[in-house]
Amino acid sequence: MVEHGDIRVVRRGGSKINFRHGFRPTMLLLCASGHSVKVFSTSTEECVHELRGHTDLVTGVVVKPSNHLQAYSCSLDGTIRLWDFTDGILIKTYDIGYSIYSIHTSAFHKGVVFTVTSTIKSFQLVAVHLPQSGDQLVKAPELSAVISDVSSNPGAIVFGRGGEYIASANGLHLEVFFFKKQKTYRFFLKKDTKTGGKNTFMCVAAHPKDDCIATGHEDGKIRLWRNFNHQKEYTYSTLHWHSNAVSSMCFTPEGTNLLSGGVESVLVQWRYNDVSQRDFLPRLGAAITHIAVSPDGALSCTSHSDNKITIIQGIKVSAVLQGLVTGDVETDLMVDPRSKALVLNGKPGHLQFYSLKRDKLLYNLDIVQQEYIHELGLQQFKVVKVAFDASGNWMATVEERKQKDAEQELNLKLWAFDEQTQSFVLNTTVADPHESRITAMCFCQAAASQTTMLISASEDGHFKAWQLHDGPSCLCDFVGAYRGLVPHCCCFSADGSLLAVSFQEVVTVWSPASWELLATLSQPPKAIRNLCFGRLSCSKYLLGTTDDHLLCCWNLLTCSLEWSTSMDISLLLGDPLTENIAAFCCHAGSTDLFVFKPSEPRPVFSLKAVCSGKVTHAVFAPREEMLESCEESSQWLNHSQLYFLTQCMDLMTFTTKAEEEKLMASSKQLLIDDSVAMTPFYLLLGKHRKGESGAAASGESAGRPPLPQGSGAVKELLRTPAHVLPSTSFLCSMFVKSLLVSVGDASEESKPAEEEMESEKEEEDSEGDMESSASRPERGSLARRSAEPAAPPLTKAQLRELRRVKKLDHSWLTGLLRS
Repeated sequence: MVEHGDIRVVRRGGSKINFRHGFRPTMLLLCASGHSVKVFSTSTEECVHELRGHTDLVTGVVVKPSNHLQAYSCSLDGTIRLWDFTDGILIKTYDIGYSIYSIHTSAFHKGVVFTVTSTIKSFQLVAVHLPQSGDQLVKAPELSAVISDVSSNPGAIVFGRGGEYIASANGLHLEVFFFKKQKTYRFFLKKDTKTGGKNTFMCVAAHPKDDCIATGHEDGKIRLWRNFNHQKEYTYSTLHWHSNAVSSMCFTPEGTNLLSGGVESVLVQWRYNDVSQRDFLPRLGAAITHIAVSPDGALSCTSHSDNKITIIQGIKVSAVLQGLVTGDVETDLMVDPRSKALVLNGKPGHLQFYSLKRDKLLYNLDIVQQEYIHELGLQQFKVVKVAFDASGNWMATVEERKQKDAEQELNLKLWAFDEQTQSFVLNTTVADPHESRITAMCFCQAAASQTTMLISASEDGHFKAWQLHDGPSCLCDFVGAYRGLVPHCCCFSADGSLLAVSFQEVVTVWSPASWELLATLSQPPKAIRNLCFGRLSCSKYLLGTTDDHLLCCWNLLTCSLEWSTSMDISLLLGDPLTENIAAFCCHAGSTDLFVFKPSEPRPVFSLKAVCSGKVTHAVFAPREEMLESCEESSQWLNHSQLYFLTQCMDLMTFTTKAEEEKLMASSKQLLIDDSVAMTPFYLLLGKHRKGESGAAASGESAGRPPLPQGSGAVKELLRTPAHVLPSTSFLCSMFVKSLLVSVGDASEESKPAEEEMESEKEEEDSEGDMESSASRPERGSLARRSAEPAAPPLTKAQLRELRRVKKLDHSWLTGLLRS
């Protein structure tokens, strides 16, 4: 059995946004995403850097108050990491030793960060004193408790008036701690009001200049607290617009406005001096989970429950950063043959097309084409099945809605790809294609097939074959059944000559050309859950899994069981480009992966404990460029990459160590934006010198040597951030030495010059042979000259100058003498 070797499991697809995010003055947005911190540009909407290093979920990220080019991040792995996020460099790691659930900083407290850690029964806010050390990994054992019994929600803790006090809201009490007084004030509310409202604290915000604290509550009310530095003289006023709980609030930097949001998907902007005036930004698409404002107040952003960040300028949306929409995935994971995008459930009633290469959402396709109503208990249409043909010209979807006192509604929709809009357009809608719920659907993927065929199986005991045409029409070509049993899954062979349909514990094999039942394969006593045909050299095999934890392989030539093994397989799928079959097996609360070929008893690859829980959604995505891997354990990744969804809705994949290191190296390269102004320093980098290099080389060959633009010292000098460089006096000698030409280089340059002299000498000798012989007196004079003492030899520089003079054009002198 081949173990995992250098193959590792990594996150992909825009991991779900975790808690807080922050701006920096140059309009970069930082957000915690999975095990990393992503840095986005608010102007281009692209991910500039991904800060990796944490080994567990990142729970918070804040900009360092004393240096706006650096940021702290915290994680459940018990570490705080300091980053230079403009260049993606890890500066220092502080080991706390406890899981950290949020992080807070203040300019009033230098060298101290405040974190929320867990205790036996609750959470507490502690001050972490960061030691000054030159080491990259530093222990930070000095912790001091500030407030006990706080909420793990980062939005429930906030600093006020530049760090003079800190407020914490948890449950039904508000707690304010003043650092100078070292005194705590607590304020309590009743559980329910007389009108039935719920007073539970959800979030808190503090005015940057005034002594005012805003708290959001479960009943949708906002309370503005004042005089809270006196236990008995405090007052509060109430604002109410939200119909449900207020999930997040934030004051603008000047304190003129208060922003609030909740499940209504509406951002509310309250005037601080006149709360009766409000501005609204509705229809943001999903519930608001967090609000942040840039330091200059020009931009604000909201994060949403559908893994999206909306960037807002004024009261208008300026950009949207959409990750992989997480939620209930009813469809299988599919790959669009045209765009190579991952296709699965997105927003309610939509399919999302997610680019795996760019790690970015391409677009959402509205399948249901009905307005979604946010109301508990209301049954609405949802997309449950999706399939593509081999060319990507057709897509089929199934949507269903089940009501309590009515029959289930089903719609089979066929979508044709439109070349002009580069998207799928609804072609045909088949209402109630079956009498009961559809259990499986697949296209014939044979490239040589003249017609497009779709198979749908249903709990009504039938499967149907649909013929698709270019026009808006769809024809049911065949209806099949077997002994009144319920079909569960279906699949075509690679060449489209066979169709396998499982009816409970019996597998039936049909000929699509004549719709003749060719064979039946049975493996009692449990039902078949998955079916998969072999490919290429293994095309004669058919594999399936059963409810009694068996993996069976049938030989279609002999119609007999080739082999079987006992495995609790939750998902079985084949690579469309190779013979490899992937099987996700449940064992001891986690999932193991086995990759094998049906014709070989030894697995190609195996990995224990890929993730916790059960894997029910996975897909092989073909690579655009084949991976060149010579190791046996990773050759199965050369043509396709395997992606799968965990129970926590994290998209994971398998990569090699070399591939991951290449990705990390490319992300750290110095990138120069095309929008940079045309400055002398910009020209120094040589971006627009390519066209001038040829002419400059010929003109400067006789002069000074060109500067070594490819010098490693120059590249390192330009790439390294200025605040981490050594002193200029130290760099000066290294920089000057990089400009000097070594002796070896000079000798190499002299060799072409000597070769040129020899070639010219040979040319002169050949010209002398072609001339007529000279007269006797001339020979005599030459003999007399030879008897005279020889002249001193010319230097190389004199010879070079002599050749230059010989090549000069003296025709102008001849014309002058004639005139």
